[in-house]
Amino acid sequence: MPNERKPTDSGQAVALIIFMLGLGTLLPWNFFMTASQYFNGRLNNMSNNTSNSTSAAATKDYNYDSWMALLSQLPLLLFTLLNSFLYQWVKERLRVAFSLIAILILFSLTAALVTVPMQPDSFFSVTMATIWFINMFSAVLQGSLFGVVGLFPPRYSTLFMSGQGLAGIFAAVAMLLSILSNANENIAALGYFITPCVATLGTLVCYLLLPHLEFARFYLNRRQSDPAEEASALKEKEELNNNPKELEAKGIFFSEPEERSSVLAVFKKIWKMALSVTCVFAVTLSVFPVITVRVQTVYKNPAWEKVFTCFCWLQCRSFTVNGDFARTAARRPSKGQRLTVSHSPCCCRVAFIPLLMMCNIHNSNLNFFSHDSIFVTIMVLFSFSNGYLASLCMAYAPQ
Repeated sequence: MPNERKPTDSGQAVALIIFMLGLGTLLPWNFFMTASQYFNGRLNNMSNNTSNSTSAAATKDYNYDSWMALLSQLPLLLFTLLNSFLYQWVKERLRVAFSLIAILILFSLTAALVTVPMQPDSFFSVTMATIWFINMFSAVLQGSLFGVVGLFPPRYSTLFMSGQGLAGIFAAVAMLLSILSNANENIAALGYFITPCVATLGTLVCYLLLPHLEFARFYLNRRQSDPAEEASALKEKEELNNNPKELEAKGIFFSEPEERSSVLAVFKKIWKMALSVTCVFAVTLSVFPVITVRVQTVYKNPAWEKVFTCFCWLQCRSFTVNGDFARTAARRPSKGQRLTVSHSPCCCRVAFIPLLMMCNIHNSNLNFFSHDSIFVTIMVLFSFSNGYLASLCMAYAPQ
């Protein structure tokens, strides 16, 4: 293929689609995470409404944020690992399309339950089950799409992760508008959960459109990303008696089977970058949102208290996206330095765990940083470093 002219991304259509795919992959987690006020409020209200039956029900603490974090990250971990082997038997297009359709159905169920009266235990169980299954399909979706995006030039990996960062901004803005609207609480919540349904449907349309663009086809066909299709192509290669010119005329290109025959062989090449990414997200998810959502403002203004948590979501996600774009502009550490320089900052982020735990958390004895400005400053550094370092590692690993 060295003599073949590479097509251009006309109108940046592929870049926009990959950005939208990134947006769609993290919408589920961000919408359930940002809606913690809605779920906690509804569980508390339902518990209070049933206080006549048992006194325990009125004081029951469901710990929505802790359970949401656990039942989000556990299926993401398990099914991301499973997806590393699943790709050998299930076609990528089927995995992505089925996952998006399943997420759309589950979000529709969540929206429908907004107006359905339920017992608190039943509502909590249904919500937790929905979170589990949505994140299960999200894990398969993310793993599959990262494999697709890895076939494109490095800047497309950055765009994909920037889209993931925008998902948080999208969810935070949607919740902020829902809180500030004068609509009935049920109507506002219904509008909030219908929004990701529309966005997920748009993501599915974008994915189905991607193979029809010339620029995308060039990179998708250059390396066979689907083992089933590769086996079929290899069979045709044998029938054509290894005639490279005829194969090239048919648009069939082959990678070395040994390079993708073993997940372990791939992991041996990228384990340092994989370890750095794991460190970045382990620190982030250990305190966000379980710890950060419990931080309270020192100002006793009812209007500010109402939007303070949502403002923190928005600010955190905004600086995560800024970190993604800063990596594209700065490109530091450089490609030659990446194995020796990029790991130290990832490890240093562990310091954010005690720093955030010492902010103004409700019922905590470690409130050394009580003022809002200190918390905001820590969150700016926390979110910017998350976006920058994660984007850096994810852009270099495919190379």
